Amino acid sequence: MSTTGSARPAPTSAGLDPLASLRGDGGPDQDVFLTGTVFLDIIFTGLDHAPVRGTESWSRGMGSSPGGVANMATALRRLGLRTSLAAAFGDDVYGDYCWESLADDEGIDLTPSHRAPGWHSPVTVSMAYEGERTMVSHGHEAPPPSVSVAQRPRSRACFTSLAPGRMERWVRDAYEEGSKVFADVGWDETGAWDPDTLADLAYCHAFLPNATEAQHYTRTEEPEAAVRALADLVPIAVVTKGAGGAVAVDSLSGESADVPALDVNALDPTGAGDVFVAGFTAGTLAGWPLADRLAFANLTAALSVQHFGGSLSAPGWTEVAAWWQYVTRCGGQGEEVLRRYRFLEDLLPKGAGDSALRRATPTIGFRST
Repeated sequence: MSTTGSARPAPTSAGLDPLASLRGDGGPDQDVFLTGTVFLDIIFTGLDHAPVRGTESWSRGMGSSPGGVANMATALRRLGLRTSLAAAFGDDVYGDYCWESLADDEGIDLTPSHRAPGWHSPVTVSMAYEGERTMVSHGHEAPPPSVSVAQRPRSRACFTSLAPGRMERWVRDAYEEGSKVFADVGWDETGAWDPDTLADLAYCHAFLPNATEAQHYTRTEEPEAAVRALADLVPIAVVTKGAGGAVAVDSLSGESADVPALDVNALDPTGAGDVFVAGFTAGTLAGWPLADRLAFANLTAALSVQHFGGSLSAPGWTEVAAWWQYVTRCGGQGEEVLRRYRFLEDLLPKGAGDSALRRATPTIGFRST
């Protein structure tokens, strides 16, 4: 197994490169750079209820795949974006599996990443039931990956997760180089919910919190009010509403949009938020109208929850094309959905259909031939 960090390019799903018109403009080699922790995810699905203390529960389904920041990295790459990841990988079997999956199978550039001798890979066990999930994680702090100017590749965009009181020097450096910074945020354990503590928010091109987070930070009562308040702080504000879809304001273009989610049978919601951000990032870099970006992000998230796991549930263009072909031929989504997604007609290549994507499997022990 190679540990040099280089990755052979994976074929772009359905032959579609959403940024093809930007290639050759002297821009950076990478489209998106991101950094974070890679977990090994073990996912149990098909549970009838939450685990009960003192009993043993059997699930009807199980999958394993790289998780954590790997969810978004894989989702970006499967949508045709050249993606570079800085992360620490354990030198155990789990680390081997995650490295091979991301570098060799997905074509993600791991040049800024490294193997950490003697450090075991973090693990998350996720249990999906009743449309939600419960997670248990274990891990130890890893030696941080280098995201210095020398190690971090230039990219059209980058992604960071904001946290109160934390400032990442590389985020400011990327911003000053002209990279568009996309960010989400986690739960504020301090309870302050003060946007002034999000130091890197000043460098963000787009901020994508969920409704609960957005309402806490803006002291508002509804997502629509929260997104308007956030639009005073960042050029593009997006608030996700779960089953309610997403609402956004793009102050650069003057657009606003509120797009409902698609109605699908969810198997596992793990990583759906990451896939949403990846879809929105792809559409933003490609220059699509705001409503189309939100609709596409909703679609990619909806396709992802129909499969096990976070990273390997991410859809590619083949699956997007298959969904569009199905709804146009078989219906079932209604005229409003057909109108909303009509922009896919001109975007998708005719006769798209390459091989199926890799999916999470119950074991990491199978070796490819």
